[in-house]
Amino acid sequence: MASFHALVFVALALVSAAPMAVVAGDPDILTDFVVPTNLLGVPMNVTADFFTYTGFAFPFLPPATFSVMKASMKEFPALEGQSVSYAKLRFPPGTVNPTHTHPRAAELLLVLEGALSVGFVDTAGKLYTKDLVVGDMFVFPKGLVHYQYNQGAGLAVALSAFGSANAGTVSVPLTVFGTGVDDVVLAKSFKTDVATVQKLKAALTPPPSPKN
Repeated sequence: MASFHALVFVALALVSAAPMAVVAGDPDILTDFVVPTNLLGVPMNVTADFFTYTGFAFPFLPPATFSVMKASMKEFPALEGQSVSYAKLRFPPGTVNPTHTHPRAAELLLVLEGALSVGFVDTAGKLYTKDLVVGDMFVFPKGLVHYQYNQGAGLAVALSAFGSANAGTVSVPLTVFGTGVDDVVLAKSFKTDVATVQKLKAALTPPPSPKN
């Protein structure tokens, strides 16, 4: 009898956990794909062009800074409901994709050109790092803080796949120092002084646009 009660308990636990598993990723859709509508709510005519994205090439001779081209639901509406997206990352020598997280998906990174040093920190505070070369893949678990860094002398290019049409990106430096958190709170949190906090904030805040 005791074993029967244990089995019932396990079954109930699995059933109660099922809805949580469903909401952990993108919501399922009840059609093959999401048909776009016009301003009047009328479904638009869909052709093969709707399923094609051609904006994934970097601009000619981009600046010598880290840059990323995204193909998420925002840039490629056909991805809505499909639980997949991509990003193409370009790292000139000495550049970094600063510490950040993706709250809605894991990231699978493939090095296409050059070499990258990557790492992430788990919820126990352990740092995992790896030096990658062309053809190497590395997975960043969902929601964990991670980075990529090109410490070599040549260009590095990588492709990232996400298990969400809208993985989201939360920049750690910008979130901490660029969103208006009180200077005193930050100074106490990082065991430093307000002047240092203000210096960091100034470095992360773009100058105001000139008024015409």
